[in-house]
Amino acid sequence: MGCDGGTIPKRHELVDKVAELVARWFYCALSQEKLRRPIVACELGRLYNKDAIIEFLLDKSPDKTPMESASHIKSIKNVTELNLVDNPAWSGDKESIKGDKYDDLQSARFICPVVGLEMNGRHRFCFLRNCGCVFSERALKEIKSEVCHKCGVPFQEEDVIVLNGNKEDVEVLKKRMEERRLKSKSEKKSKKGKAAAAAASQQETSADSPGPSKVKNGKDCVNSSSGENRQIIFTKSSENGTPSVPGKVNKASTTTTTTKRSIADSEDKSEAYKSIFTTHSSAKRSKEECSNWVTHTAYYF
Repeated sequence: MGCDGGTIPKRHELVDKVAELVARWFYCALSQEKLRRPIVACELGRLYNKDAIIEFLLDKSPDKTPMESASHIKSIKNVTELNLVDNPAWSGDKESIKGDKYDDLQSARFICPVVGLEMNGRHRFCFLRNCGCVFSERALKEIKSEVCHKCGVPFQEEDVIVLNGNKEDVEVLKKRMEERRLKSKSEKKSKKGKAAAAAASQQETSADSPGPSKVKNGKDCVNSSSGENRQIIFTKSSENGTPSVPGKVNKASTTTTTTKRSIADSEDKSEAYKSIFTTHSSAKRSKEECSNWVTHTAYYF
């Protein structure tokens, strides 16, 4: 055997491949602990425990050990929380481990919700950056769609990230990550420039606009509480020297022109109607008829 040009893999080579798959798909790439929910993935397709990422980002000590697996993660926005579907046939944590049970490394905790393939490293899996849903690559190729098969969120081809891909996949994802970050930085700079220009224009307009005491072309603008601009137009002053406003009656002129008239002096009313009021002659008494102010019934006119 072996003389026909073929090769037979040795046992330690098979064991090394299986151990590598288990380490990449069942353990956190940062803390080397077992993956447990919530599970997140970076833009390069590596799997982490969310609490391990938070601890890594919060650790600002100078003696912090550099981690190559998380050196590209600068904030929590650089990772996406995954929406995983449990495998009903998996019972790894449900049974008690006493050392007398066979651990099937082919059985995975999560599966593809469309095809049903187990996420154990034997098949290629992807996740969407927009929603975090995880699917097998076979499901995305066989059922082509522009929306997520699980939640219906629209996505593009650039939003599909391969989980634990090979070197070529990692290089492609790294280029996309750098382009995405450069684009976000340029957008932030443009927004800051627009905000600064808008603030400068507002200051110029506020400096050029007249105050409440300034009047242009005989018009005075008054801002009401509702935000409306009301204009008061002043015309030529009257004979008394007071400015007259159109649509309004001058109070000084009304007081001089209008005079109070007594009902007793009116000629249109009858005598019987006039006698009702105290201004009528019958209601007035002479001095002889008027009693002394000391008396009980005193009248004052």
